[in-house]
Amino acid sequence: MFCYVLIVLQLFLGIGALFGGGLLMIAPDGSLLGMPLSLLKYSSFNTYLIPGAILFFALGVYPVLVAVFLMTEKPLRLAETVNLYKETHWTWMHSLYIGFILIIWLTIEIYILQGIAIVHLVYMFLGLAIQAVTLLPSVKAHYTDTVSG
Repeated sequence: MFCYVLIVLQLFLGIGALFGGGLLMIAPDGSLLGMPLSLLKYSSFNTYLIPGAILFFALGVYPVLVAVFLMTEKPLRLAETVNLYKETHWTWMHSLYIGFILIIWLTIEIYILQGIAIVHLVYMFLGLAIQAVTLLPSVKAHYTDTVSG
């Protein structure tokens, strides 16, 4: 049951980031999302192109791929190379990675913007929820059983 919750959380994050990151890459001035370039005044970026690409790939493509592989439980040699817990399916470890990436992304974003909005809190909770669900004993056991048998 909680394995499905983890898949839904990954898909929610991934689809939202594909949408947001995609719109930022299409319109790097932020106009499609109503984000003025003045938000970047404390950052190293002049446009949203690079942040949009990072969002699209790191928090969009990556979680969607992990969600698909959480469902199919197929091996992926490249992903397995950075799996610190070899007794678990690689998607279990990568779910933790995604939670960390989201929390780090938000922390940097809040620092750069020098402010916090409700959306930051919602997504911070999402990152913590992804990690908490991933660490549930039943979820870890499921993805350990997948590898061992």
